[in-house]
Amino acid sequence: MKIALLGAGGQLGSAIAAALETAGGHDVVPVPRRRLDLEDPTAIAGAMRDIAPDAIINTAGYHNVDEAEGRPGLAHRVNVLSVAELAAAAERAGARLLHVSTDYVFGGGPARHEPIGEDAPAAPLNIYGTSKALGDALAREIHPEGCILRVASLFGAGAPGRPAANFVETTLRLAREKGALRVVGDQEMSPTCTADVSRAVAALVAESIPGGNYHAVNSGSVTWHGFACRIVELAGLDVPVEPISSAEFAAPARRPAYSVLGNSRLAAIMGPMPTWEDALARYLSEAGHA
Repeated sequence: MKIALLGAGGQLGSAIAAALETAGGHDVVPVPRRRLDLEDPTAIAGAMRDIAPDAIINTAGYHNVDEAEGRPGLAHRVNVLSVAELAAAAERAGARLLHVSTDYVFGGGPARHEPIGEDAPAAPLNIYGTSKALGDALAREIHPEGCILRVASLFGAGAPGRPAANFVETTLRLAREKGALRVVGDQEMSPTCTADVSRAVAALVAESIPGGNYHAVNSGSVTWHGFACRIVELAGLDVPVEPISSAEFAAPARRPAYSVLGNSRLAAIMGPMPTWEDALARYLSEAGHA
């Protein structure tokens, strides 16, 4: 299968490329930004015609949550218009689009205490989440056979030649530099390892699955504060971690208080996703932190 992989140089894209190579049987065509810049949606149709893929995996996008508050036009162009063009290109070519989305399409609805299902209505709180939700909706309308793959709070190895940059690494660096941490304790989510998402993607590509929404997150949930506590504990650091409120952190963009995703649809295809605790322990061990 010939697969066009957008965002192949990023944290998730590089993990997916490695998983597809391990699975075998695929001709993966990396599509870097210099070849196709999603800030220019008009370039997508021609690029996809040139590649002629059997499947398109899109991990690219405008992901700067706070910056997006001041750049809604850019967020719309990359996360909405370009996704619609990718869906249209897939539909014309008879290819399957697998588009990576986010838990931030949720959080603005009624207060929740149970994982959010795959077909729950979107209720974003910020410009980034709104742009991703609109892109998801257009992709489903234009290309019903496509798959929307929502992920959350990703951590994983960096792309080849680049150091890893994620919440785990930042937590460890600040713990060692400052000797104490203050971390938001009123936002609950599903920390997710890119290695586990990439294995899910490889499985989805191999299966004849119906189009629709899928949640590819590690099982279980925790607050950012609880996540940080577990990180420093497993790394053997004796560092106090103080919980603070979202208001104290004062980020430009509002975050969901609860964006835990249920992954039952994916589990029915490939079995339960590992817990976030298991994923974190594996990551720390493989990265030499534990």
